[in-house]
Amino acid sequence: MTTPTQILQQYWQHTSFRGNQEAIINSVLEGNDVFAMLPTGGGKSICFQVPAMAMEGMCLVVSPLVALMKDQVENLLSRGIPAVAIYGGLSTLDVENILDDTVAGNYKFLYVSPERLETNLFQKYLPKLDCNLIAVDEAHCVSQWGYDFRPPYLKISFLRNVLKTVPIIALTASATAIVEEDIITKLKLRKVKVFKQSFERPNLSYSAFKVDSKINKVIDVLNSVKGSGIIYTRSRNQTQQIAQLLALQNISSDFYHAGLLQEERSKKQQDWIENKTRVVVCTNAFGMGIDKPDVRSVIHFDIPECLESYYQEAGRAGRDGEKAYAILLYNDQDIKKLEELPEIRYPSIEVLSNVYQALANFLNIPVGVGEGNYYDFDIATFIKNFKLNSAVVVSVLKVLEQEGHLSFNETVFLPSKVTFTAEKEVLNDLEQTLPLLDPVAKSLLRSYSGIYDNQVSISEKRIAKTLRIKEADVKTKLLQLQSYGIIRYQPQKETPQIHFILDRAPAKFININHPAYSRRKKAFEERVNDMKWFALIDEQCRSKYIALYFGDLDAGTCGVCDNCLKKKKKPTDTAELAAIRKHILDYLNVGHTSFLTFFEAMPKQSRDTIWKVVAMMQEEQEIFIDESGVMTLLSERRTSIF
Repeated sequence: MTTPTQILQQYWQHTSFRGNQEAIINSVLEGNDVFAMLPTGGGKSICFQVPAMAMEGMCLVVSPLVALMKDQVENLLSRGIPAVAIYGGLSTLDVENILDDTVAGNYKFLYVSPERLETNLFQKYLPKLDCNLIAVDEAHCVSQWGYDFRPPYLKISFLRNVLKTVPIIALTASATAIVEEDIITKLKLRKVKVFKQSFERPNLSYSAFKVDSKINKVIDVLNSVKGSGIIYTRSRNQTQQIAQLLALQNISSDFYHAGLLQEERSKKQQDWIENKTRVVVCTNAFGMGIDKPDVRSVIHFDIPECLESYYQEAGRAGRDGEKAYAILLYNDQDIKKLEELPEIRYPSIEVLSNVYQALANFLNIPVGVGEGNYYDFDIATFIKNFKLNSAVVVSVLKVLEQEGHLSFNETVFLPSKVTFTAEKEVLNDLEQTLPLLDPVAKSLLRSYSGIYDNQVSISEKRIAKTLRIKEADVKTKLLQLQSYGIIRYQPQKETPQIHFILDRAPAKFININHPAYSRRKKAFEERVNDMKWFALIDEQCRSKYIALYFGDLDAGTCGVCDNCLKKKKKPTDTAELAAIRKHILDYLNVGHTSFLTFFEAMPKQSRDTIWKVVAMMQEEQEIFIDESGVMTLLSERRTSIF
């Protein structure tokens, strides 16, 4: 068997593993279930991708986000590793083809959303999969006590009933002790091996500033801290506004949010990765799955809802181990909004019912209809038409998701689809009748089985690569083929969608689990409160505060956050100075002369003060230290500033 290190070298061009990666991989290869909590940037994907490559069979990866699945699949493909993802928007035929190819051994990694696991089609194929490992990414989504609970994750445990001997690895970047226990229970992990990496980031300096003008502070920070940066804000409109203000200050910047087209998002993201753009101003839709090691600053223009989100986003700075800064900006209004958030995020049952009724009216869904259906959903028009508060609408949709009524996805990717509508005789003559379009038609027929009789998802990029022409030219020729009645072509689109999991219920009788709803609200209130105090603390080490929140009791003070730096600048107690001076004099009076020996024998927390005392004693000409570190007493003890 090829060793994990050899696989790492061959496919990832790394010579060694980081942190707990190797121990986690070895545990998986021993057949254990594993819970791994690695801070953001800790290389979680390596922990399941490498062992899966070392074993016969394929790895089933459960992931909540289409964008994350696509990024990881593209990353694996770029390394020559066969991988594929099944997500919403694919036709039944597309899914069947992917599953047939997976059963045939054509893919090493199959990425699926948790919702996909519940479908009859997937469950029919599941026993046929030669599965060597089940990887549950973003595993905190399984816990209703976590910050991003997703009910479909609760269905993952049924995999254990079908794939009884297949090990499961659950991965997350952030989970409290309660969430960790819940993950292990809900996923039915057996004899689980738990791995946690320290939450300490010695190169990352956390700071929080109460400011009157956030944009002025942002400009000050970016002028002081050179290099690549990220600015997080909650508002899509603000992303563009802030980017424009930075551009006026000659700071290269761009904006990013989920409302942009995929092609535009990819371009902005790539420009930033390649340092063509210095700073990206974004919502939390940005950053997932991106591994850019040289980010020097992450600035939060608004306070996040919880420390889990903040830690993940701030942790995108300084992954190369070099000095980096995580900066949180706030004012009194921000603190007030944070305190009001639980009532917005968990609205009254009356508000839930009203928004649910408005949603049914907007989508024209009668009572008793809708189960399993997808509906295009323009949330901006919905909010405008029904004169609703946008934050409340988003919160209600989240609650309805958690209660299992529906799911809302802002970034549903619907691939391009083609089916042939012309008779075969027409196709046979195409080379003579439409010679410029014939190569594209032939490429479709050769590349996609069943396309003549069925609507099949296609990739314009793949066709362009095969024919060695531009992707834009392929799209133009497909539209021309459609105009001639040769094909029916549906270009890709990204339309936010509502998926009704249950039939639409009468709004007044919508089923809400009130006790569970109240418990989740209480847990949310506690997370908000912890986030608020992180912003407000002015003495405690911020890095240690975060570590303690996640149960890392061994973490020490960082020495580099704003609060630690303030302590260093505080005037040293006169009694402490006098005590250290006495230690030095006593040390010299008994005949010792090595300054290094004296220094190393002193407590670490006193060393900054020792340097201060030594400098003052040299200035007073009490002692002299030569280049070799020999310390000499120059005068008798006398009254001094001590």
